[in-house]
Amino acid sequence: MNQFWGLDADPTAQGRIKGARPVAVLDIGSNSVRLVVYERLARSLTLLYNEKSSCALGRGLAQTGRLAYENIDRALTAIQRFALVAQLMKAGEVYILATSAVRDASNSKAFVDAVEATMNAKVEVLSGAAEAHFAALGVVAGIPDFTGIVGDLGGGSLELSSIVDGVDAVGETHELGVIRMQDDAGRSVARAREIARERLARSELLSRKPGGQFCAIGGTWRSMAKMHQVLRNYPLHMVQHYVTKAGDLAKLCDEIVDAATAGKAYPGSDHTSSSRRDLVPFGAAVLGEVLRAGKFDSVLFSAQGVREGYLYGLLPPEERALDPLLQGAEEISILRSRSPAHAEDLIRFTAGFLDAIQVKETAAEERLRKVACYLSDIGWRGHPDYRGEQSVDMVAYGALAGVDHPGRAFLAEALAVRYMGLKHKSISHELMELAGPAANMKARLLGATFRVAYPMSAAMPGVLQRTHFSLEGSRLRLHLPEDLAFLAGEHLAGRLDQLAGVAGIKSSEIVTK
Repeated sequence: MNQFWGLDADPTAQGRIKGARPVAVLDIGSNSVRLVVYERLARSLTLLYNEKSSCALGRGLAQTGRLAYENIDRALTAIQRFALVAQLMKAGEVYILATSAVRDASNSKAFVDAVEATMNAKVEVLSGAAEAHFAALGVVAGIPDFTGIVGDLGGGSLELSSIVDGVDAVGETHELGVIRMQDDAGRSVARAREIARERLARSELLSRKPGGQFCAIGGTWRSMAKMHQVLRNYPLHMVQHYVTKAGDLAKLCDEIVDAATAGKAYPGSDHTSSSRRDLVPFGAAVLGEVLRAGKFDSVLFSAQGVREGYLYGLLPPEERALDPLLQGAEEISILRSRSPAHAEDLIRFTAGFLDAIQVKETAAEERLRKVACYLSDIGWRGHPDYRGEQSVDMVAYGALAGVDHPGRAFLAEALAVRYMGLKHKSISHELMELAGPAANMKARLLGATFRVAYPMSAAMPGVLQRTHFSLEGSRLRLHLPEDLAFLAGEHLAGRLDQLAGVAGIKSSEIVTK
């Protein structure tokens, strides 16, 4: 029993979904070995733990055909620690995925046996086609509406696949991983670019239908996305769902390759981790040639890949069909709001207001409105002076899947208005501008509706459903039942006036009967 208030709680599982059984994935790649533990197997994955060890298993593999013993030792040492972490976190299932280095090495069996003995779980050595498939599923898991070509750059190989309407097909594997490129090119970035061009010339995917969007996955390309954001003064330093023009990114690739070839520091190198700094020029060489070969219009970055795709593939069809953003927002509401049931009242309340003022929503706008309702009470535990900014940060920089950067900006603006008012001066102002003027205005309207709802309901269900709006001429009316007439005070009237003003309505009144 918890010593406070007599609550029955597991002290090792605070702040988690009740009954959630953690699931772990050990990813053995050519460059690093990584353990990721998720709260549970679900459509919307929540990280509990994430750690990697840079073991460079693929170093020298192209020349010797074998895993170097010193790298095997380094990897097994890291995996011993990961086995302990999985045990401490009570992971119900541990999935072990091995990719290019283990797949191609002639001496990998002894290593695989040692990993299985340490982790007490089976190692699944993925073929190139399987790796491409799960990388594509990882994109679908986090960006359900993506259509285009996916590229997953690892240490040993580059996997390419196409996605149309959530289904992937035509997987390819190319010997273009960053460690493989370093070895094959003798550490010459200029030669690596030539090799990439030669090997990609054999790609059927890149030559089939030029243009469209390319989705980039992999740690080295994620580093490049972060560099690009910093160099372009982009207000949101988040890789997932970051979109940029292909020509702009290809230019940065060339600048990086040219600087590295000349022995100079490349643009953004001071914003790259030491473990990635030497690999980035080779990743840039590959990405630049991919973009040229495919003649892409834009590039989208995904932080989700093989690990998330593998887990997504384990879900039954009905769970795959769920919206990850709505599921994730509902879970946050359960964990952080005063009453999750109030969010459902708020969804109906805000829909009723839009109907009353005859504002139509697209399906995408309705989806974001529902998400904002689920997240509208996540800051109540914070200090009153900082609830707004803390809530904005949790939405804008949180680990929600299935939402692009303009969508995050919309949600941030709605919560900023909800907590700080229409004249808020959030430090995240530049981020909120990513939504665009029209969406920003709708977010302000939604936030102003929240400011009417909460004084009436006190964040509890049962009140909002008994009220409704009407628009009569140029007057917005809020209708209250007679037994709630006492709510019609100056505070609520002032909030209603603000809402009417945002909606472009001249006046408002509260009606009781």
